Amino acid sequence: MHIWDSPEFDAHEQVCLFADEQTGLKAIIAIHSTALGTAAGGTRFKPYASNGDAVDDALRLSRAMSYKSALAGLPVGGGKAVIVGNPSQLKSRDFLHAYGAFIDRLGGIFSTGEDVGMGMADIDVVSEVTRYVGGTSAGTGDPSIHTAVGVMHGLEAVIAHRFGRAGFDGLRFAVQGLGAVGMGVAERLHAAGARLVVSDIRPEAVDLAVARFGAEASAPGDIHRANVDIFCPCALGGILTEETSDEIRAAAVAGAANNQLASPAAGERLAARGILFAPDYVMNAGGIISGITGGGARPGRGGAFPRLDESLAVIRQRLLDIFSRAEAEGRAPELIAQHLACELIGRSPQSGSQA
Repeated sequence: MHIWDSPEFDAHEQVCLFADEQTGLKAIIAIHSTALGTAAGGTRFKPYASNGDAVDDALRLSRAMSYKSALAGLPVGGGKAVIVGNPSQLKSRDFLHAYGAFIDRLGGIFSTGEDVGMGMADIDVVSEVTRYVGGTSAGTGDPSIHTAVGVMHGLEAVIAHRFGRAGFDGLRFAVQGLGAVGMGVAERLHAAGARLVVSDIRPEAVDLAVARFGAEASAPGDIHRANVDIFCPCALGGILTEETSDEIRAAAVAGAANNQLASPAAGERLAARGILFAPDYVMNAGGIISGITGGGARPGRGGAFPRLDESLAVIRQRLLDIFSRAEAEGRAPELIAQHLACELIGRSPQSGSQA
């Protein structure tokens, strides 16, 4: 009953719970919408404080995938998978094969790829037992690369709208999280002439960014307060609370992390302070775009796909449209994005939700 009572339950079409006693696999697959095509979304593998937290995360992330795919113009719906547990303790070939068998049992209604705790090598193993995966080494390769490229397109829109200029040269960015996507964004920002402040829970990642990009190091708990032009969250979600939103000194917040707003009130605080927020599920759509348009899972309902580079560039224009409409209507960009996405998938926006 927790699923129906969850504040994240937004009339999800299907929620599947899987378990394999032999390997210890416990997985949740949430399918939010198939209005535009069969569902697609990554697999997140991490420990959770409770099973309820895992369910809520799957529901929240799958809804965001519906919005992300719709706003990216993809002929797919939204879903997400969550595997509960510590990947360093549980992950094995048999474990991944058991997971792949469960995906295959759904018969193509859901296709998946990498996410936190699941890399391209893991998806390669899953693909040995099911064809309903994308982002394999035999396809478009590491989706984090395309996510980082998409973030750069999104940042171009933020710079154009917030600062009325083009180019990154001389602007200061605070990049929180130096995983595959965050490091890729930092590398591209440095190459474009930006100055960087960086943080990560792994000191070796920070040291690498300092050495390679001349970045300034910050403690993970302090980087949102950095005196920069744009704060770029690229770690886990929930970083923007009402408290942290009041502490941000940047003129804009735009990054790759999912579910950056801990609550709708946090977004309201940013808007009240004149800080531009770029909805994360628009900014970080590069991974799903590459998986669908670049020869990966391709679970849509037919039709020709545009070139990958053209599809990634759509992120910039979509954000510019969202920012313009938000400014004209005096509403927060995340609310405009949500309403646009819901129009595309034929849903009413969930009361109080902020994806």
